[in-house]
Amino acid sequence: MIEIKTEGSGKVLISNEILAVIAGKSAREVEGVAGLGGFGRNKKKGVGVQLTENGVRLAVAINVKMGVKLHEVSKAVQSLVKTDVETMTGLEVTEVNVRISAVIPERARG
Repeated sequence: MIEIKTEGSGKVLISNEILAVIAGKSAREVEGVAGLGGFGRNKKKGVGVQLTENGVRLAVAINVKMGVKLHEVSKAVQSLVKTDVETMTGLEVTEVNVRISAVIPERARG
């Protein structure tokens, strides 16, 4: 859980899972992304969240469509994920690391 400082009474807590949901949704919105990939043993989890002294570090595993420019898709994912997480939470995102897990070929057209 991450506590967001607010003025007034009470606390605002955001779970790591919510940060992962925001980051995953943002990554899937980028043109050329076919879906989220996986890390290590957990192939279903496409986003890792790590809290640091300076903010939040995110790792996003993506599957991309065949024929896209990998570096352009990766940069777009980094930018959109950082912007969306910061806008929605007020937290500083210090890093967005992108791992390309797979390249998905187009389905045969028949």
